[in-house]
Amino acid sequence: MGGERRALSGAAPKMTLIPALALVELAGAGSPFIEWTMAAKTQKSVLEAERTRTALPPMFKVLLLNDDYTPMEFVVLVLQRFFSMDREQATRIMLKVHNEGRGVCGVFPRDIAATKVELVLSFAREHQHPLACVMEES
Repeated sequence: MGGERRALSGAAPKMTLIPALALVELAGAGSPFIEWTMAAKTQKSVLEAERTRTALPPMFKVLLLNDDYTPMEFVVLVLQRFFSMDREQATRIMLKVHNEGRGVCGVFPRDIAATKVELVLSFAREHQHPLACVMEES
């Protein structure tokens, strides 16, 4: 026991570096250590190589189409309720729909645009108006 204490408290034992090829020869080709170090090298290079950016989702315009039966005031109400517009902006878009036949209510990702179209159509049917609302890719 006394010898062990002296070795720990005294100078550090000399370490010998073994070249990688000699280590492979000592450990053997199927050694778990060698497989682990090779896997770590492979994973590191794969992680560095894969730096991709996700693309923005495609955007869709939600449009109201003109008809001869839906009251203008109802169109303004729809624009205020479902597209969070103030009265002035809703009136401008309603007049655009009335004069040009269609007007853009907003631009949204596909799911949100489809939901807004369905909400507007069901609200119009509920109030017995033939208001048409569609979406198209922008």
